[in-house]
Amino acid sequence: MDRRTLLKTGSLAALGLGFGGCAARNGVAVAPSTQFVKLPPVRASWDRVIRTTVGLRPHRPSGFVLKAEKFGAKTVIHNYGHGGSGHSLAWGTGSMAADLAIEHGERRVAVLGCGTVGLTAARQLQRRGFEVTIYTEKTPPYTTSNMAWAGFTPTSSLVTAAGRTPAWEAQFRQAAEISYRQLQLMVGPRYGVSWIDDYGMMDSAVPPQRRSTAQRRSADRPIPEPDGLLPSHLETGRSVLGPGEHPFPSPYASLGLRMRIEPSIYLDALMRDVIIFGGKIVIRKFERPRDLMTLEESLIINCTALGSRELFGDQELTPVKGQLTFLVPQPEVNYLVNGILRSADGSIHRVGTMPRSDGIALGFMALSGVWSLEPNEDAIKRTVEAHIAFYEIMRGRQPGIQGRRVEASRDIPKLESFFGLES
Repeated sequence: MDRRTLLKTGSLAALGLGFGGCAARNGVAVAPSTQFVKLPPVRASWDRVIRTTVGLRPHRPSGFVLKAEKFGAKTVIHNYGHGGSGHSLAWGTGSMAADLAIEHGERRVAVLGCGTVGLTAARQLQRRGFEVTIYTEKTPPYTTSNMAWAGFTPTSSLVTAAGRTPAWEAQFRQAAEISYRQLQLMVGPRYGVSWIDDYGMMDSAVPPQRRSTAQRRSADRPIPEPDGLLPSHLETGRSVLGPGEHPFPSPYASLGLRMRIEPSIYLDALMRDVIIFGGKIVIRKFERPRDLMTLEESLIINCTALGSRELFGDQELTPVKGQLTFLVPQPEVNYLVNGILRSADGSIHRVGTMPRSDGIALGFMALSGVWSLEPNEDAIKRTVEAHIAFYEIMRGRQPGIQGRRVEASRDIPKLESFFGLES
């Protein structure tokens, strides 16, 4: 379906006709205030699509694994299972893994994996005086970490409510604290880390995080996000923009700040740092657990993510397939937006935009238990068409079909929950 057909026939063609950024829900127009937020819209169109990427998040219902154990003649320190939170938590879990390694007498260490978790663990080990060799099948830009949305989303696809324990929660909070501080210190063009305005479309003036558990159960998510997992001081404050104060097709919008990580810059920079500080990277694939016995190092840091399912028999690991479609970059677009929109037939359309220097990432996907790395063409079509219609409205154009209606969800969950799991 091309753009013209979409605007003539699709249910998204009337997106926002029920209300615009300057209309209240009762239909009474509200004059724009002097605080109206002007944002350059994304030029969304099919001829600006440049690529689609697919990655498999390593989800464990009981959360990431961070512990040491004997494995034959080797000591293995596990650091895997971060779900969609690898970029957000890796500096913290890497620091904690390195602290466990200090208890071992050996100062030569093998790190398995060259994604964000492996690279940050290697750097934390080097800071403690270890001689590091990374063994990996793939290096950036071909790692799963390169396919990530990569905002600071430390609870994304991370853990289920039933899987949390007090001991694990203490590990999580320590990891989140360390990572949050480290990423702040890396802000700038060298590492591709920056702060970005984060908008969320809302039907109510009450932010979702302030609503009761019962209210959140009635939303699109059947299970509420577990309360109290992320300390409040690790989140920046959010303000609420009312009708006439923002350009989105919803009565209200929330505005906060979020750290953004550009994987194509960030991972290459980390890899260079590992090498500059004397580390080595060896391309090697481990197919069976006994292959690890051939390593010269007696101390191993396991950062193999989903690979730990086969190497170490962790059958709790489950892939959560994610997919992003990219548009040609627009330097003037420097804000993140997310929201849920419902059409008259009850279908849901998710809008999510993350601008980067290498392209504008669109879309959310979280298919649990799916191992395929093939792009989902239907999802690409839905994602692109939804964003074409959304940004047509932001530009103030009439989509062309009267009588249809798409409304903002009554409860917009946090960005992390768009990736589909409880945390």
